[in-house]
Amino acid sequence: MNPQTIAIVKATVPALQAHGEAITSHFYRIMFEGHPEVKAFFNEAHQAAGSQARALAGAVLAYAMHIDRLDEIAGALPRIIQKHAALGVLPEHYPVVGGCLLQAIKDVLGDAATDEIIAAWGEAYESLAAILIAAEEEVYRNNAAQTGGWRGEREFRVARREKESEVITSFYLEPVDGGPLLAFSPGQYLTLVLNIGGEPLRRNYSLSDAPGKPWYRISVKQEEGGRASNWLHESATVGTILKAQAPCGDFVLQPSGKQSRPLVLVTGGVGITPAMSMLESVAHTGRPVHFIHAARHGGAHAFRERVDALAAQHANVKPLYVYDTPRESDRPHATGFVTRELLGQQLPADRDVDLYFLGPKPFMKAVYANSLELGVPKQQLRYEFFGPLEALEA
Repeated sequence: MNPQTIAIVKATVPALQAHGEAITSHFYRIMFEGHPEVKAFFNEAHQAAGSQARALAGAVLAYAMHIDRLDEIAGALPRIIQKHAALGVLPEHYPVVGGCLLQAIKDVLGDAATDEIIAAWGEAYESLAAILIAAEEEVYRNNAAQTGGWRGEREFRVARREKESEVITSFYLEPVDGGPLLAFSPGQYLTLVLNIGGEPLRRNYSLSDAPGKPWYRISVKQEEGGRASNWLHESATVGTILKAQAPCGDFVLQPSGKQSRPLVLVTGGVGITPAMSMLESVAHTGRPVHFIHAARHGGAHAFRERVDALAAQHANVKPLYVYDTPRESDRPHATGFVTRELLGQQLPADRDVDLYFLGPKPFMKAVYANSLELGVPKQQLRYEFFGPLEALEA
């Protein structure tokens, strides 16, 4: 980009700070009205809650503020690239998004959005799109080139269903073509390409078993009003054929190296699913693992028997279960919430751990703040939100 374009885009920062969410909310409206074919790439629950618009507004603002020093926001790109690759975003989708975004800027800012500003933002968008398209193509190529890999959609058969709790059911998916499966990293997710009532939907579900099995396992919570989750629970019986994109995601268990730090997995609700893949992958290695899970009560607690079995087999696995509304028959280790005091009791004195956490946003904000206050190094905290990424510090 030329210096004039950069200067113009940076000059729009105050307008984006004042009107960013209005722009992105309007953007989604006009894009879905004019291009209904792209709706399948977006979760309507996130749209209804406004989190998608807020997240996009934050991303657009960050891009404008750092357009002359993109290395400042480079850390956010891997997650975006992985999410796009998981959904199957293609180069032809970018002009649709870009055109609607520019139209939304014009509509919301009115006369303030001069031709010069729109042209500058058009150039800025094309520059970012080129970066993302190239990076996503590399993901597609790499996935297809590996043993068991594929590009686009692949058909899987539901080979088995297992009820993990009153609200979570596991689906074991085996490839219809009988071929090998692409290896994945613990923490990654699978994107199902569904068609429910004639409407296409795409949903991400964490892989909840260790890699190297002859199946992919996803464990799905039946959400109230959730179209995809309710359809899976009610209609995806053994033998049902589902289509899926290749595993993606950058919230993955990092190599521990020669000097393995203790691994702390802190989860709430259905956030337990990627942590199960991580636990299944390391339980046998001898690496110390603190497995802290928060649930409403025993009926909502998935995988308790499996975690207990792993702890019985491997002395390095230390589970801790916290229920905030336990039933009379429940036997949690603690009641209430994962407080700073409770978390501190599980950490070594030097706080030198790799701590992964996942769950509802309020839960994650509390774990994040408490971990930092307890002295866990920020660079050793790893997390991913369900849906659009939003700031934990807020």
